Amino acid sequence: MRHPRLFVVSLALIFALACSQESRMKKSQTGSKESAIESVKPPAWMPEAVTKLEKELAQKYGESQRLRIQHGLKQVSEFWRSSDGNQKAMEEFVAGNFAGDQAALDTMFGRFENLFEQTFGHMSEITREYRQQADLDAGPIQSYDELFAAYDPSAHLIDDFFNNKIAFTVLLNFPLTTLNERLAEGDKWTRRQWAETRLAEVFSKRVPADVNLAIAKASADSEQYIAEYNIWMGHLLDDKGQRLFPTEMFLLSHWNLRDEIKADYKDAQNGLAKQRMIEKVMEQIVAQTIPQAVINNPKVDWNPFTNEVKPAAANDSKTSPASQAVGNTPEPNTRYLRWLDDFRASKLEDPYSPTAPTLIARCFDEDRQLPEERVQKMFEQVLASPLAPRVATLIQKRLGRSLEPFDIWYNGFQPKSEYSQKELDEIVQKKYPNAKAFEADIPNLLQKLGFPPDRAKFAAANIVVDPARGSGHAMGAAMRQAKAHLRTRIDKTGMNYKGFNIAIHELGHNVEQTFSLNAIDYYTLNGVPNTAFTEALAFVFQARDLELLGLQASDSQVEALKALNDYWATFEICGVSLVDMRAWHWLYDNPQATPEQLRDAVLQISKEIWNKFYAPIFNKKDVVLLGIYSHMINSFLYLPDYPIGHMIAFQLEEHMNKAGKFGPEFERVARQGRIAPDLWMKGATGSPVSPEALLAATENALKLIKD
Repeated sequence: MRHPRLFVVSLALIFALACSQESRMKKSQTGSKESAIESVKPPAWMPEAVTKLEKELAQKYGESQRLRIQHGLKQVSEFWRSSDGNQKAMEEFVAGNFAGDQAALDTMFGRFENLFEQTFGHMSEITREYRQQADLDAGPIQSYDELFAAYDPSAHLIDDFFNNKIAFTVLLNFPLTTLNERLAEGDKWTRRQWAETRLAEVFSKRVPADVNLAIAKASADSEQYIAEYNIWMGHLLDDKGQRLFPTEMFLLSHWNLRDEIKADYKDAQNGLAKQRMIEKVMEQIVAQTIPQAVINNPKVDWNPFTNEVKPAAANDSKTSPASQAVGNTPEPNTRYLRWLDDFRASKLEDPYSPTAPTLIARCFDEDRQLPEERVQKMFEQVLASPLAPRVATLIQKRLGRSLEPFDIWYNGFQPKSEYSQKELDEIVQKKYPNAKAFEADIPNLLQKLGFPPDRAKFAAANIVVDPARGSGHAMGAAMRQAKAHLRTRIDKTGMNYKGFNIAIHELGHNVEQTFSLNAIDYYTLNGVPNTAFTEALAFVFQARDLELLGLQASDSQVEALKALNDYWATFEICGVSLVDMRAWHWLYDNPQATPEQLRDAVLQISKEIWNKFYAPIFNKKDVVLLGIYSHMINSFLYLPDYPIGHMIAFQLEEHMNKAGKFGPEFERVARQGRIAPDLWMKGATGSPVSPEALLAATENALKLIKD
């Protein structure tokens, strides 16, 4: 996935924050917003000043500028506080900083574009450097490493820009727009108009630095918690005391656990037993019945069916037995404590975001630019489709057994391969013994995907590959002279096939990030409309992983299998996303919840969504697997981007297959930049965002694939 927002804490304020954050959160929980509301009120003299200034500016610059004058004054008045200056100071500022003709506005816009690129670009570089030890597989993390990882040099930036009036200069001259305005009018805007509204959006909120820092600390803490949530698979025992997994295997929850389930479909001897064991591990994590002692600990053995924990066997040459008896005391709901911390910190921003007063609204209306109601309907359209039981019946036929809950991760819709998982691992390990070997091969990989040699070299020259501590992520640059970073997990024996699959996904992110930044016309339009789009473009890359290894060619059978695979993956992640969405609504309805209450609510929500959409297919009720995703803990309502991304990816894939020029088309669509989602999709494929293309292709695939 693309690296989530890096909220981090200023070192200078960390002790003050620790003292003040708890009381501030308590106020937020009880709904006490008096001080926050008071701080966002404009001064009483503001209406008089606005009337006077509108008249003076219209006389000076002409009636043709009146609409801009009105718009700019309204925006300034909404954000100006008594602490920013008295009426005279405000009037002098406006008179001296309104760009009253096109030439002055062009100069101002160009200057801001250049300086903001330098500002945000260098801040991003410092943040990345400070997170190196936490993000990369570079040895133990010390306490001071965590402090650096929890520091953001830009934490005070927006505050500073309001205090020194840079923010007010932007608000006076460039328009803030609502989601409804962008949806209704955006298709008529020029590229420059889109760039101007994206520039103004930088200052669409005036959130105090200490609130950003509280969010920063919660994010950093949850990120660290998830990054080290490993399960030592070689220390899992079944009821006969047998070990089903290699002794040295440890898997990160949830990514590697899920991917191991997928890989085990190829293991005819022990695959089913392994999958059932992993399912039990997942259930224990979600329910928080997992023993604390077994998390990231190779010194104990654990039977996840009975929850028995004991010292690792003495004859285990790779670990030494625990020096004393160990118990099975469960993890103390840390998973849900971290989630609550995320919620409480995010809620501190609510009073300063009047047009999107919850994290839910900010994620959908501002970040995704897609209304939540529309997104939910798209998810339910996939989940309730009559295609679901038909695809499930086909899976059951291919497996030769009844479906079990973990089969939501079935990935057997793949062309027949002569290679086993072990053979795939060996192929990849030989090619990529370390991160630098993968980095060196990027130009070749991109040319295999159809990028012209010069564009492949251009993209590759802007990407650095690092060995990740966690599952991996892509961290884009924020200025054109910097480089994007691809983080992927590489074992001591080299990159395995799972790592390669993830690395190709992250490469898709990085290539998109490179073209949508370095080849864009306006800096403020860099990127894509929302995270789902960069996920979609990464999925398009990831789907070609075997092709990049020279192990698969495309034909009608391959395309049909891919459609079925994409549908089933979307069917799974739609339910997971609904759990995430409903859980955040529950949090806002229950702001004083304890970790235990949140745990119970998530378990209930997971069961309800499972029972509605999945139980009729799997013939089992009250399954909690939909609550396993680690994103729920460390990525702030990020999960809905994945099913949206699958839908977008399928639309893009279908278009690129028809166009027949993958590389050039990938660059063309990426270079559209951060405009409205439907406008971007229409420019890319001719149609708005929708699951219709995926559903139609799945229907056709079912006619072609009978077993």
